[in-house]
Amino acid sequence: MSLYNKIQDLKKNLEQSVFGQPILIERLLLALLADGHLLVEGAPGLAKTRSIKMLSQFIEADFHRIQFTPDLMPADITGTEIYDQNKAEFNFQKGPVFHNLILADEINRASAKVQSALLEAMAEGQVTVGKKTYELPELFLVMATQNPIEQEGTFNLPEAQLDRFMMHVKIDYPSFATEKQIVHLSRQEQTQKHLVKNILLSQTNIFEMRKEVLKVHMDQALEDYMIQIVIATRNPQKYGEDLEQLIEYGASPRASIYIDRCSRALAWLNNRDFVTPSDIQNVVYDILRHRIGLSFYAESKGLKADSIIDRILTLVMQP
Repeated sequence: MSLYNKIQDLKKNLEQSVFGQPILIERLLLALLADGHLLVEGAPGLAKTRSIKMLSQFIEADFHRIQFTPDLMPADITGTEIYDQNKAEFNFQKGPVFHNLILADEINRASAKVQSALLEAMAEGQVTVGKKTYELPELFLVMATQNPIEQEGTFNLPEAQLDRFMMHVKIDYPSFATEKQIVHLSRQEQTQKHLVKNILLSQTNIFEMRKEVLKVHMDQALEDYMIQIVIATRNPQKYGEDLEQLIEYGASPRASIYIDRCSRALAWLNNRDFVTPSDIQNVVYDILRHRIGLSFYAESKGLKADSIIDRILTLVMQP
């Protein structure tokens, strides 16, 4: 079976297991193919936990959920050194971050100090405790969630932490028909009849898929278009005073790297060996949304990052 058919079987199983969240499923697959991390924002009960948990059941990976709370300590995530009296030495006890798939549930409920414990792990694939550095698994994906409704007892994620996330995905409530399916499933009136049996995607398969994604062709004009979009967030004055007064600071080079990876992954996921402008436009919102700092003027007007990205896409000429 080809790698493309395997990823389609995985997608089909996820769609049969998680109803009403096709965008979240697609973004999870993009994160898997592009080797990135997700920040998912949505109200409680929208299958955020279920989606990554089901992903772990269909691939060769272990899953761990970390519930972020105000009293959580960095060592609760990374692990700690424990003194062995018999051997008169310290032994490192690995924390939950040493798993393949991590759900950082309600990440904004922990303090910035605890949130930053994930920084090195997400960016470098390693954890340093004391004088020693420990490598994380080669397959390592963090999906963090935050609730947009409750703000009491929460801490905003620092910009450096936000930049480590490849995408900031916003999800909404399911449609009427989908919610009816969910109700029937909860009463066990509907079962997962259409699951592809005996599917377990190996980590070797995933790494081979990532190599295939990097081979997807991107025309030079499209590469320039992608970079111009990112640079427009840093130099908005070149595109007019209206845009300049809306942006406080722009996206880092990670934005260009992730747009490049994700647009190629999306093309590959759609069985194409080349990137189109629509691939870039499809992923650019989730990649730039948390990387653009809005000015006080923009916030006073009630503008969101998405509306500013809309303006940038109309101002930057498409090839």
